[in-house]
Amino acid sequence: MLLFSNCFFEKLCYNIGVYILSRNLLNMTDSQTHLKSAIEQRDAIVQEIQELNTKVASKRELGLKVQGIIEYLEQTGVKLPEEEAPAPAAEAPVAEEAPTEVAE
Repeated sequence: MLLFSNCFFEKLCYNIGVYILSRNLLNMTDSQTHLKSAIEQRDAIVQEIQELNTKVASKRELGLKVQGIIEYLEQTGVKLPEEEAPAPAAEAPVAEEAPTEVAE
């Protein structure tokens, strides 16, 4: 990076260097802002994943408890009544045909 350069009159000229430095600082600030935003987004996603994992663990535990209850009740002889067979579907009424007329 060029901070100082020789001007036409052999004096140190730092205008270009200051411009480049300030431009890099501006880009760095934009990059830092972007980095901060990305980190915040990552942290929010990690937190959401942790909350979902907690919910999954809770649901898994509840499912195992319910399964245990079902197995206990089945082992003690509790049975559900047989489901009734669905009523036979009423036959669709057959459309009566109109008597055919015979021309004489």
